[in-house]
Amino acid sequence: MGAEHIQPTVSSIEVGGVPAEGKDDALLRELGYAPELRRNYSVIQVFGIAFSIMSLLPSIASTLAFSLPAGPVGMTWGWIIPSCFILTIGLSMSEMGSAMPTSGGLYWWTFKFSPPSIRKPACFLAGYANSLGLIGGLVSIDYGFSALLLSIPAIATEGAYSPTKYHTYGVFAACVISHAIAGALAANMVSRLQTVCIITNIIIIVVTIIALPIGRANNGGVNSGKWVFTHMENLYTWPKGFTFMLAWLSPIWTIGAFDSCVHMAEEASNAAVAVPFGIIGSISACGILGFVINSIIAASMNPDVSATLGTYTGQPMAQIYYDCLGKHWTIGMMVCMFIVQWFMGFSIVVAGSRQVWAFSRDGALPFSSWLRVLNKKLQVPLRSLWFMCFIGLIIGLLSLIDSAATSALFSLAVASNTLAWILPIAMRVFFTVDTFTPGPFYMGKIGSKVVGSIATLYGTFVIVCLAMFPEEGPNPTKDTMNYTCVINGFVWFGALGYYFIHAHKWFTGPKHTFVDDAEVLEGVMEEEETSGNEAITKKED
Repeated sequence: MGAEHIQPTVSSIEVGGVPAEGKDDALLRELGYAPELRRNYSVIQVFGIAFSIMSLLPSIASTLAFSLPAGPVGMTWGWIIPSCFILTIGLSMSEMGSAMPTSGGLYWWTFKFSPPSIRKPACFLAGYANSLGLIGGLVSIDYGFSALLLSIPAIATEGAYSPTKYHTYGVFAACVISHAIAGALAANMVSRLQTVCIITNIIIIVVTIIALPIGRANNGGVNSGKWVFTHMENLYTWPKGFTFMLAWLSPIWTIGAFDSCVHMAEEASNAAVAVPFGIIGSISACGILGFVINSIIAASMNPDVSATLGTYTGQPMAQIYYDCLGKHWTIGMMVCMFIVQWFMGFSIVVAGSRQVWAFSRDGALPFSSWLRVLNKKLQVPLRSLWFMCFIGLIIGLLSLIDSAATSALFSLAVASNTLAWILPIAMRVFFTVDTFTPGPFYMGKIGSKVVGSIATLYGTFVIVCLAMFPEEGPNPTKDTMNYTCVINGFVWFGALGYYFIHAHKWFTGPKHTFVDDAEVLEGVMEEEETSGNEAITKKED
């Protein structure tokens, strides 16, 4: 199984006819890229990879510590309100993905819609932010996996075992390495696994929303609807309103994988439909189902929120299961959830590797000539996948510092991905530098402007306030500081500095890897004419 570079192909020139092309590959050629990946993802499977990465129940469990400090109001209204704002980003992205479906969509669109004076550095920044955000997503998902897994021995021993940060990192590292191995061994099965992931997620959700209220009814009774939808806690030193907004980090992190549909565009059949369907469908499904799940959890949990948050298991969701269903049910549910979370990590590695590959195809990443090589047999970017896992292992070392650095692992993905999302949206809303030819999904000129403006303002608020501010209060110590601003700032300003110091000499934006038939024919004719002229000259001599 060699790993040789698959050269971009040009369509053959036929005498008396034109070769048949799929509309997906034809559209990709119009964007300047030669088709290099197999289109083995259906519309449902593109939706499935986003839904799989979001995996509602494990994601809610991993981020419950963000919403619990605001109490049940943070879990319910703190879920549905940001979900509506997230949908505005998804709608704007769907328009561009429907019209211009390419794996490097976000930085490609940023280049297209930016003014000429800033399009290259803006494109460069969008690509680096998106790459970092996807790697950060892998790190936070796999760190959540290790927390779910290690909660099981803590429950089984009833607190006699307490996982250390070294245990957690060890499990995290093993999980990342397993994704790298699975990426090589199961590359051809990834698309089919998405259907399995959708079904598994739904089964776990149904079991939870049925079992928790029944178990709670037998152990003190469920909480009232008034408590679930109106009771507000404030376990931070921020004002109540801002504590409520910090609870938004749970849905923001959970419903943060919809751009994976964009990165799978060059492997999707009917990409102009699959990309917007996957984005809008996954956001809508997770927004509605997440609200239902959080409402059920809030109705079934111990009213003492502090006790749930400070559980010896290290996993608030495990404590909620334990209070309602007992030890054995809790262990069984946590096993199911960490299995699903493993597939979350695997799916984001697959999607993220396509972004890394696409960005290296345009020569923007270090070692691009090595990273953009496709596996010859599988036609997948294994090197980009392994690179993503390697960088993830390094970033995960932050968890060995302290709890503040560990929290940064989750907001790292939020900040960088949100920047990559809003850059092309903002450029299209505020600058008219290019015509836009709509695809199958289009909201109209006015609708695009309004939705894009809301998405840009919301995304800016998420980056500046929610992802960067210290969680526990306005007077942070070294132990409660939010280091997301340090990590993201280093990458963002580092990328821009790298561009202006050196990369501007060679980075010209997205490259064209496809030469159409007319250009090939013109080149052949020029070559023949040149050869003929040379022959005539020699004969005359």
